[in-house]
Order: sequence, then structure tokens, then C-alpha cells
Amino acid sequence: MEGTLFPNRPVLPVPANRPTQKFKPTFLPPTHSPPPPPPPSFHFDSLLQHLQHLSSAPITTHTLTLVPPTKDNRTPFPSLQIPLHETEPRLQQSQRKRPTSDSVPRTDHYQLEDAKFGFLSDRGKLLLNSIVGSPLHDLNDFFNSAKFELLEADLQSLLKALDLSGNWERAFLLFEWAWLYLGSENMKLDNQVVELMVRILGRESQHSIASKLFDLFPVEEYSLDVRAYTTILHAYARTGKYKRAIDIFGKMKETGLDPTLVTYNVMLDVYGKMGRSWNKILDLLDEMRSKGLEYDEFTCSTVISACGREGMLDEARKFFDELKLNGYKPGTVTYNSMLQVFGKAGVYTEALNILKEMEDNNCPPDSVTYNELVAAYVRAGFHDEGAAVIDTMTSKGVMPNAITYTTVINAYGKAGKEDKALKLFSQMKDLGCVPNLFTYNSVLAMLGKRSRSKDMIKVLCDMKLNGCAPDRVTWNTMLAVCGEKGKHNYVNQVLREMQKCGFEPDKDTFNTLISAYGRCGSEVDAAKMYGEMIKAGFTPCATTYNALLNALARRGDWKAAESVILDMRSKGFKPNETSYSLLLHCYSKAGNVRGIQKVEKEIYDGHVFPSWVLLRSLVIANFKCRQLQGMERAFHQLQENGYEPDLVIINSMLSMFARNKMFEKAHEMLHFINENGLQPNLVTYNSLMDLYARVGDCWKAEEVLKGIQNSGPKPDLVSYNTVIKGFCKQGLMQEAIRILSEMTTNGIQPCVVTYNTFLAGYVGQGLFAEADEVIRYMIEHNCRPNELTYKIVIDGYCKAKKHQEAVDFVSKIKEIDISFDDQSVKRLASCIR
Repeated sequence: MEGTLFPNRPVLPVPANRPTQKFKPTFLPPTHSPPPPPPPSFHFDSLLQHLQHLSSAPITTHTLTLVPPTKDNRTPFPSLQIPLHETEPRLQQSQRKRPTSDSVPRTDHYQLEDAKFGFLSDRGKLLLNSIVGSPLHDLNDFFNSAKFELLEADLQSLLKALDLSGNWERAFLLFEWAWLYLGSENMKLDNQVVELMVRILGRESQHSIASKLFDLFPVEEYSLDVRAYTTILHAYARTGKYKRAIDIFGKMKETGLDPTLVTYNVMLDVYGKMGRSWNKILDLLDEMRSKGLEYDEFTCSTVISACGREGMLDEARKFFDELKLNGYKPGTVTYNSMLQVFGKAGVYTEALNILKEMEDNNCPPDSVTYNELVAAYVRAGFHDEGAAVIDTMTSKGVMPNAITYTTVINAYGKAGKEDKALKLFSQMKDLGCVPNLFTYNSVLAMLGKRSRSKDMIKVLCDMKLNGCAPDRVTWNTMLAVCGEKGKHNYVNQVLREMQKCGFEPDKDTFNTLISAYGRCGSEVDAAKMYGEMIKAGFTPCATTYNALLNALARRGDWKAAESVILDMRSKGFKPNETSYSLLLHCYSKAGNVRGIQKVEKEIYDGHVFPSWVLLRSLVIANFKCRQLQGMERAFHQLQENGYEPDLVIINSMLSMFARNKMFEKAHEMLHFINENGLQPNLVTYNSLMDLYARVGDCWKAEEVLKGIQNSGPKPDLVSYNTVIKGFCKQGLMQEAIRILSEMTTNGIQPCVVTYNTFLAGYVGQGLFAEADEVIRYMIEHNCRPNELTYKIVIDGYCKAKKHQEAVDFVSKIKEIDISFDDQSVKRLASCIR
């Protein structure tokens, strides 16, 4: 490839006598193929219909919304919405009915095993039969009709029987009905009944339902045991309601209950997920030691994971070393947490050291170990090395699981290698590894970013075949997909449909909405979602702040972005690599070179870890601001840290070298592409054409153009404009016109940049009459000249010392272009010196 793109440059043939060249491009009809069809539209409505069809219809109860199990998947999907306004009317309606005991249906829909349900009375078995045999939607009416029988029955035994029979949803509905009815009569449930319901919801991992229920349920009025409290705390931890968990933990201790090791572990998880709570974590650890509780694997891994979330690598290492000094022998789970900390930071060398330490200590790695190793590789840009770990796992008798494959699929997707990702997705299924929701959601997110809606529909159909129902993350993914300019209404529509299907916004949903509205260019809605998130009781985290930074980065509002960073720090959050990357994007969008240099100084002085993501952002930010020195330094830092530059980085370097006519350094980038097996894309070829055009080798630029026309990515407007520029710079206007005709024949219409390029070519040769023709041609063909169009001609006159002609030209602009505004004419007149 190198030989074809970078041969010895031939001497440019220059005609001895250049005839006057009229701007009369010949637009021939296509001889080979018709113009390419317009890109397919995003099949949003069809995609949304498939997602709605897969999602279960919700059941609205007195206090919250349940999604019933489907035939394929019995896992329910609770919403967080609590329509309290519905409670009172329904209760009043239920009190109008005064049925007798004869109203209890005698059904035979459910056959009882006497041995299993021997603790139930005959009347209890009859009630169980009736509850199990009734549709979920009709249960409230049944409870009201059998009110007296239910109140006389042993509620605890009935709930236990429903749990044993696999009907936790019916158990919950019965519990809810009993609680609301007894409350209306100023009576209370037994403590044991509440504890049983807590255990049922905990066992079924119904954390959203449990947290919403106990937001309303007066826990402080009941004497619950420590196990029940721990389950409630775990539910709050899983749903992101950390302040509520801390409040309940305090009330639990006020009642005189002593937290167990599991309780403390759950609270460590709460503080770890809440963030900016390292001192609180240390206080809890001291409290555990004072009570004689010994750390277990969950304790250690939870503390280390908390460090990883905050990017506190030194604290994680210090805690880990102190554990070993105190005689603690780390197990696989603890080592895996350390791998995650350094893998998340992209420090794959440290991750490899931890893996070696595991092996030296005869601590067997498991699938999670290898999954974290895969994550460490891909975070450092080594996607193929991450994929190779799958073979290593298999050779050592550890089977890759869905998480292993999904991590690599995610990495390929982020690197723009969708075909590789989809190939691995197919390979995973062929080898008998069933994709889980995490896998499907990752593939959907990847395809959504490329607007491959038809492929997304295929994935949704595959989900249906495998009995994998969408969850809240699937809907969040759809919201993220709509985060593009012009899709603001789609975000609103998806949110409405998501709620109709029983999925109310959780913390991740709000973060996704803030980010999506920001990408749509609607900062007002992004700020509104931030306010709604606070009202809903969710605590902002680093992800929330990053979502706000993302919205600001779109418009280059670096002052507001700096305020967000300051606010993060003031509230105890440590900005992570994403925060700094978005700040760099803000600076580059606004052309604020000093801002970029401030972040550079923090990185190079060792205050911010130089991760692959951050150094990549530095390359791109410097590229956007045309800072060659900053780009080269960041690129060298990438290589010195052992990171693998991706094609975006290489293309940025190549483009900058082309812009500066640095032929040899551009040649090095091409070598890099070849040696590392990267596949050049259209941006690569456009940069190469730009290089040749700038160094005067316009024929070589055309050769590259012909090469990609025959095989490779299809040329775009930039490709043709670049070659036209090359010929115009050399004064070969007829050749430029020939390329223009080829371009239009292939279905690509010229733009104002194309015409301005021709203008510069004619004016550079003093052919002002031809320049006038170009402007008239533009106007006739509905391509409105911009201020630069006229300035090119004026600068040409001034350079030729034809100042009066320049003045005359300005005075006639309004005659040939009546749409041109007076203010612009004045600015152009001031350019004449």
C-alpha cells in the first residue's frame, strides 16, 4: 500500500502557454452507474413498535406499577412511578362492595401439594387456590370481594404459600392490599408479615419495588429484625437512593439493633456508589473493627471498587497493601476488584502485575478475572489483544461468558469496528454462549450510534426468540440513540412510551436524558432533567456532571464547563478522565488553546493520570485548534505509555502533517497504519489527497481518488474538492473542471467551498473575468456566494495592485447578488487597502 500511495513524486508537467479558460463545466449524464441513492432514513417508528411489543404491559396497583411476566421470561420489570392519586378513589370504590363469604370463588386452576402446603388450613388452601387462579389484573377486585375471609386468615402463612408456589407478584399485591386496608381502619400488619414480604422481594431481586414500597411504608413504626433492615438497605443501594439508605441505617441503630457484617458491607456499598465518601468508608471500617467484625471478601472488594469509581488508584493500592500486611490473604474476588480499578483507568500494565501476583499466590483466576483483564486491554486501546484473551481462557479451562464477549463487542463498537463486533456476536452464539440483556443492550447501543435501525430491529427479534425481555437499560439505550441534533422530539416520544410500558426514570435514565438532550442541542431540557432528577430523590454523581459537561461541550461553553468542574470538586467529586476529556472538547470547540494547555499541564505534571482516553482527547483537541506541537507531544506520550493509537488519532496526525506539508511525517503515519493492521477509511484517503494537493502533486492526488473509486470507500464531496484544489493551485483549471464534471456525474453536487476553490484558482492567475463567471454561475445554480467568495476576488485585485477595480467590484456586488446584506458589503469595502 505504501508504494502505491507514496511513490517518488513525479515532476509536475506545466504547460508552456496557458490559454484563457472559461468556467463552463460539462455535466455529462452518468455512463457507469446512476447517482447513489440517499442514505436510508432511521426507521424510528418501526424500531419503537418492536420495543413496545417486547415490553410487557404494566399493572397499576395501589402504590406502584408492576410489569407482569411474559410467556418467555417470568422476570418482572417494575417501574418507579407511584400513582398515589389513584389510591383513594380505588379504596373508596372497593369499600362500596360488601360481599359475603359465598363470594370467594371456588376454582381448581392451581393444584396444591398437601405436603408442601401442610401449614395452611383448608380455608387457607381455598384462598390460595383462588388467588393463584385469578388474573393479576383482577386480583384487587377479588381481594375486595373476599375481604372478610382474608382478614380472618393467617396472612403470614398465605404470603409464605404464595412465595413457595412461585407467585411473588400475587404475594406483593396481597400484602399491599392488606396494608392499605388495615391502614384505613387504623390497624397495623404484624412485624413478621412485613419481614416476610421484605425477604420475598429481596430473594426475587425486586429492588425497585422494595425501595418504592418502603419510601411509603412507615418502617419506623415496626420492630423489624436486622435481616429485614439489611434487605431494605440493599434495595436502596441497588436503586441509587443512597441518602434514604443512610437515613434508614441511622434509624436502625437508634432502635438498638446491632448491624451485622452483611449490613456493614451493604452500607460500604452505599457510600462507595454515592461517591465523595472515602472518609465515611474509613469511619465504617473503624466501627467494624471496634465491634470485632473481621473483613470478608465482600468487604475488601467493595472498598476497592469504591476507590475505582472515584479514580483513587493510590488509595486502592494502599488499602490492598495494608490488608496483606495485617495478615489478610486476598482471594479471587478481592484480586478481581483490583484488576477492575486499574483496568477501568486503562493501566493495563498494572492489571497484568496483579494477575501475575494472583498466579504467584496460587489464587485461581475465574471468568471475572479474565473479564477484567479484557476490559483493561480494551481501555488501553488494545482491542485485538482483548479478544485474544477469549482463547487464553478456553485453553485454561475457563469458559468465556456473556460478559467476556460483551466487553470486546463494546470495545469494537467504540472503535468504529461494528462488523468485527457483529462477527464476534455471531461467533458467541455459535459457540453456545447465550447473549444476556447486557449483550443485547450493548449491541443495540453500538448500532444506534451508526443509525443502523434495520440491524437494531433484527437484534430485538433475536431477543424475542431467546425470551429476553427489554429492561430499563434497553429503554435508556433507545433514549441515548435519539441524542442527536434534530431528534429532540424522538427523545420525548421514547420517554413517554417507556413510561407507558411501566419503566419510570431511574438515576441512569436521568443521566441518559441529560446527555441526550445535550446532544440534541437542548441545554434547557438538559438542565430541566437535572432539576427533575434532584426532585425525584436521586443524588447526582460523576456521571451526572459528565452528562452536563457533554451538553456544554456541544456548544463550546468552556466557562460554564469550568464551573461544573469546580462544582464537582466543591462537592467532593473527583473529575475523571471523561470529565477532563469533555472539558478539552469544550476548549477545542471554542478555540481556547490556553484552556487546553492548562489541562495538558495537569496531566504532564502528574496531577491527572494520563489514560489512553485522555491522551487521545489531547491529540484531537490540539488538532481542532491546529496546535502541531501539542498534538505531537500527546502522540508521543501515548506511545511512551504503551498505548495503541486508533485510526482517529492517526488520521488526525496525518491531516495535521498534510496541512503543514510535512511529507515525511505523513509517510510515517502511513507506515504506522500498515504495520498495525489498521484499515484506512475515507478520512485517511482524503488527508492523503490533501497532502499531495498541498505539495503540488495534483496528479498523484487524482490517482488516489481513482484508486478509491475503483476499490475502497466511495469518495465524498471533500474528496473531489481536495483534488479540484490541487489542480487549481497549479493553475490547471480545465483539469479542475474535468474533476467537477466527474463529481456531478457521480451524483455529488458542488458546494460553496467548491466554487470558492475555483475562484481562488482564477484570481491567482489574474483571470478576473472568469472569476465573475463563476459567481454568476453560482447564483444561477442556486448556490449562494458567502462573504469569503467576494473577499477572494477583492484580495486578488489588491494583490495585483488593482485597487480601483476592487472598489468597482464591491460597488457591483448588490447588482449581481441582491440577497447579499449591506453590513457584509461594508466589511468587504474596508478590506481594500
